[in-house]
Amino acid sequence: MRGLTASDGGGGGDRGGGRDDGGRAATVRRGRILTGWAASATTLVGLAAFGLLTVSCSTGGTGTRDEGPAGTQPVAQVTPSGEPSSSARPSSRIDPVTLLKRDPKVSERVRTDLKPCTGSEYPVDTSYGTVTGGPSPDVVVNVMTCGDSVGVGTYVYRPRSNGSYENVFAIEQPAVYGTIDRGDLVVTTQVYEKKDSVAYPSGEEVITYRWAGNRFNEHDRVHNDFNRAVGSGGAALPGDAEPAGN
Repeated sequence: MRGLTASDGGGGGDRGGGRDDGGRAATVRRGRILTGWAASATTLVGLAAFGLLTVSCSTGGTGTRDEGPAGTQPVAQVTPSGEPSSSARPSSRIDPVTLLKRDPKVSERVRTDLKPCTGSEYPVDTSYGTVTGGPSPDVVVNVMTCGDSVGVGTYVYRPRSNGSYENVFAIEQPAVYGTIDRGDLVVTTQVYEKKDSVAYPSGEEVITYRWAGNRFNEHDRVHNDFNRAVGSGGAALPGDAEPAGN
């Protein structure tokens, strides 16, 4: 400002020189001011960057400080139990065909007709389970025909202490089949009348036997009569009928 006041009181050269001096001084001052601003701005930018870096490290994010040291908590491990899932004893398999052919309680007709249906496959079903209350599983053997799979004999074998088997039940008649049901022996026999085909019997007898002492005793009997109209093949299935209105 002093440079501007001195230039007003002097001549033209003095004013011109004053303007030049004042211009140079103003330029220098402006340069110093701009230089100071630039330095201040650079300092502020550096401080801001440092502040952001400090915030990112001290708060949640992806900084290395967030990871921290490795956890020292023990990992839970599952130890398999050494106890079996079931207390049932495994059944030792037998050769039912050999057992039947050597059993004198099996009729000669059944033993003679017992032949393979295809290859080495015999028409014999074998079930293992407890029906006589012994420590080892009993064996129920059903003999059938090859063509129609119609049962011709049901036999129950009880294991002896020496490893052999004793025949404790035998029934030989057409369309008979025995099963084990919760510790009981259940024998089903199909009932045929004169005009019945093998596939469609008139009814069935279901007899439940229960072991008592050293023998099977009849515990329950159920008779079922079948509908004779079923299986005639003359009626169409409900799904074959055309929808109404077509």
